[in-house]
Amino acid sequence: MGRIEYIQKQQKEHSRKVVGALPVHYPKEIFTALDVVPVEIWGPPGPKAGEGAGLLQTYICPIVRNALSFIRSGKADIVDGLLFPHTCDSMQGLATLVPDWLNYKKPVFRFQHPRGSHRPEALNYLRDEISLLVHSLEKAFGLSMNPARLNEALRLHKEAEGLIRLLFSRRLHFKGPDRELYSLIRQGEFLRVEDHIPLLKKAIAEIADRPVHKAIPVMITGYVPEPMAIFDSLNAAGAIVVADDYAGIGRRIPRPTDNRLDDEGGIDAVIRRYLSLPPCSTKTMNPEVRIPYLLSLIKESGAQGVVIHEVKFCEPELFEIASIRNAFEAVGVPVLFLETELEAELSSRTITMIEAFLEVLRKKTKEGAAS
Repeated sequence: MGRIEYIQKQQKEHSRKVVGALPVHYPKEIFTALDVVPVEIWGPPGPKAGEGAGLLQTYICPIVRNALSFIRSGKADIVDGLLFPHTCDSMQGLATLVPDWLNYKKPVFRFQHPRGSHRPEALNYLRDEISLLVHSLEKAFGLSMNPARLNEALRLHKEAEGLIRLLFSRRLHFKGPDRELYSLIRQGEFLRVEDHIPLLKKAIAEIADRPVHKAIPVMITGYVPEPMAIFDSLNAAGAIVVADDYAGIGRRIPRPTDNRLDDEGGIDAVIRRYLSLPPCSTKTMNPEVRIPYLLSLIKESGAQGVVIHEVKFCEPELFEIASIRNAFEAVGVPVLFLETELEAELSSRTITMIEAFLEVLRKKTKEGAAS
C-alpha cells in the first residue's frame, strides 16, 4: 500500500489526523500516543523543483527547495497539518514561509530541539518544547494525551528501533539487496509503528542462519538515502552497507546502552530517549563527540570503507565533512565523498566514482591478505 492510499485509509476508516512531517528529528512517540499519523516529506526527490524554487536563494538545499514546491503544488493538501522541526536555518525559514507566503490554512506545528550539550537548561528547554508540541496537537485536533497510551507508544517505538538495529547487525544474513532493506526501514516514514513492527519481524524471521553475502562491507553516512539508486550502484560494484549513519535512518535510533525507560515513563522518558540519539550535525556541531561514535560504528560493523553521501548545500552536514574524512583516513579507512541534488537517479559520474572506490577497497583487501 502506497502513502496516499495509507493516508486515506487512516483518515476515512479510522478518523485519524495525519501530519506531514519535514525532516528530521521530532518525538514520534508523542504522535503515536495522540493517535496522529506523521507522514514524512523528504523533498521529495525526482521531480523538478517547480515554481517554488524561485522563492528561495540558489544555495538553499534541494530538500527545502523541493518541499516548498511540493507543498505549493497542492500535493501535500491531503494531510491535516504540517510539522517543521528546527533542523537548520533553511528549514526554520520554511516554517515561516509556508503559512505566511503560501497562506497555508491548516495547522502548522514547530518543534525546536536544544543545540549543544545536555545542560540542565537544555533539558528544561526540551521539556517545554515537547509540552508545547503536545498542547498544540491537542488544541488543533481536539485530542487529549493519555499517560498510559504514551508509555505504550514508548514501548512500541523502542521495539521497532530494536528490530532495525537487529537487521543491521545481521545485515550479511539478510537475503535481499540494500535497496530492499532500506525500503523496509523507510516504510516507517509513513506507517504507524503498530503497522511497521510486523513487517520488521517478518523480515527478521526470514534472515538466513549463515551469511549469504560476500560483498565488501561499507558504512554509509549522510542526510537522507536519496536517490535510492545509490544502493543499486553500491551492490552492483560489489559493496554492501553494514553500518548506517544517515540522519534519516541510523541517527534516529537511540543507542542501546541509553535506550531505557524509567519506571515513571511519561514526558521524562521521551526526553531521555531523544537525548540518547546518536550525535547528529543538525543538533550539535561537535566533531569531538561525533567522530568517536563513527569510529565505533566502523569497528563494530567490520566495514572496510566509508561512503559520505551528502545533499548539496546541506550546511549542517558539510561543516563536519573535513573533520570526519581526516579522522577516518588517519586510521587507514578509505573514504568516498558523494554530493547529490536529490535527483531521481545517480549520474554516470557518481556511478563511476563508486566503482573506482570499490577497486580501491579490493586492492586494499588483497594487500592486507598478502601481508
